[in-house]
Amino acid sequence: MRRVLVFGAGSVALLGMGFAVARYSTPRAQSSRAEDPQSTSALSDAGIPEPPQADERTKEMRRFDRYDRNSDGRIVAAEFLASRQKAFARLDLNHDGLLSFAEYAAKASDKFTKADKDKSQALDRAEFAATKPVRKARAHVKCPPAGQPAAEPATDTSEG
Repeated sequence: MRRVLVFGAGSVALLGMGFAVARYSTPRAQSSRAEDPQSTSALSDAGIPEPPQADERTKEMRRFDRYDRNSDGRIVAAEFLASRQKAFARLDLNHDGLLSFAEYAAKASDKFTKADKDKSQALDRAEFAATKPVRKARAHVKCPPAGQPAAEPATDTSEG
């Protein structure tokens, strides 16, 4: 019984403090620094570039436009399946319109054969490591600092 009374009194005290804080606390500023025109001009005056404007088209709109080859606002089955047909054509090595397992697995089979250096029809750890997928490195774009023009490409001035 004593625990219930202590718990109830504590709950009432916390509830009362919550109301008091909510009633007597000072309201926070409604506008942020980014919305204040003076702070925005101060940022641009300090040499910090303005952020780039976002593309108005959504990711889904761009995807739709890639599929809609004739730009008629509709995607017919031929347009929708075009990328699948290209992938199938790359795999169909003898171009008979049928895809056998050998054609489907040709690239993986070639990779296994090249990695199997001792021709044992099995890969050890070192040979298997040679099958690791090679990822393309991301291109690093070097942008000049704000306010500086981009460097012009070097031109060959020698005669010849």
